[in-house]
Amino acid sequence: MMPSPYPLEEELGMRYYASVTPGIGGRLRSSPEDFIVEELPLPISDPNGPYLICRLTKTNWELQRAVKEIAKRLGISHRRIAWAGTKDKNAVTTQFISIYDVTPEAVGQVHLKDITLEVVGRSQHSLILGCLAGNRFDITIRDCIPEDLAERVEAVTAVAARGVPNYYGLQRFGVVRPVTHLVGERILKGDYEGAVATYVGRAYPRESEAVRQARTRFAETRDPRAALADLPVQMTYERSMVNHLVANPGDYAGALRVLPPKLLSLLVSAFQSYLFNCALSSRIEAGLTLTEPEAGDRLLFSNGREDIVSARNRQAALLQIRRGRCRIALFISGAEPVTSHGPMDEIMQDLMQKSGVNAGDFEHASRFVATKFAGVLRPISLSADVQAEISDTSVRLRFTLPPGHYATTVCREYMKADPYMMI
Repeated sequence: MMPSPYPLEEELGMRYYASVTPGIGGRLRSSPEDFIVEELPLPISDPNGPYLICRLTKTNWELQRAVKEIAKRLGISHRRIAWAGTKDKNAVTTQFISIYDVTPEAVGQVHLKDITLEVVGRSQHSLILGCLAGNRFDITIRDCIPEDLAERVEAVTAVAARGVPNYYGLQRFGVVRPVTHLVGERILKGDYEGAVATYVGRAYPRESEAVRQARTRFAETRDPRAALADLPVQMTYERSMVNHLVANPGDYAGALRVLPPKLLSLLVSAFQSYLFNCALSSRIEAGLTLTEPEAGDRLLFSNGREDIVSARNRQAALLQIRRGRCRIALFISGAEPVTSHGPMDEIMQDLMQKSGVNAGDFEHASRFVATKFAGVLRPISLSADVQAEISDTSVRLRFTLPPGHYATTVCREYMKADPYMMI
């Protein structure tokens, strides 16, 4: 394992690489066409259902904005559109969406630049997050360091096949402003004013000077009228929040609730993602591996079955892991009490205690956001059979990942570059 030298990755808990080979550097997403994602769907259930299933292909569109524009063209609420996976903006992405109670003819009349919609079937049920088989990636990293490029790529490809830390990537926390977990933490603590102040008022260096000044002024003054005058019109979420505060002074809880429900729930779950990253890095710091189980480790099998490693079954568990039937997993805490089985559970509970967050806070947030924040098992390692091609100083990577896993987690092992080179 090799420590990351980048403060932003340290801040987000992504503190280690699995490979010790020097990075190839380079830049991801020089153009959207350098990052191609194709969603692999699950079978469509019922051709007579009320939900129209469509294949959505978009270039350089943020998903929430694309959905709102599609809904506007259809003359329906955007809440009637759902999806199985949230895809990157600066990319060419193909994914599936469900639209309630519309006709194929209406969809055929939707025309938006860099967006195509194709009806593929119907279903009795709306799509939900995670309801997909996986994602296929075709990624090009440009302007790589030429020295020993082939050897470096080959070495990391071998490591990726064995397994790398399954971190939540930068985009989980916000690409330009990684604040989602910070806002989620404030919501969990019932500090709604702090949550709004962080969402609207926390500035980051890669924003324009005007935006940074507007955010800083709000952070210092809490003046929503001034913020409404200062914030650019394209910052629709921030403007909606401060506009609510203009009409309802001091109602910070209401200001948060003007955000789309899915976005609001993502803020809270981002804090769970942050806890996972930190706990995984703590495991590595403790000298424990990604693939050799310890007594008390949790196992997650490919069919969803769970188990606990004991001193008695440790060798059998190791054999199952090597055969690819299961992985060591970390339980991410949520609203229900957790029984500690071993050191990883203790690490997670210690992180929760230091953060001042407990299961009751998740339960309270569940009521506030109207989303259940249950605990969940997530594998601590991610392996990928990467096909790598080198052309001059460009490296093309093609691989497939299960749902909820991040392609940038694989790319960072090759690049070992400033995380902002991957956005």
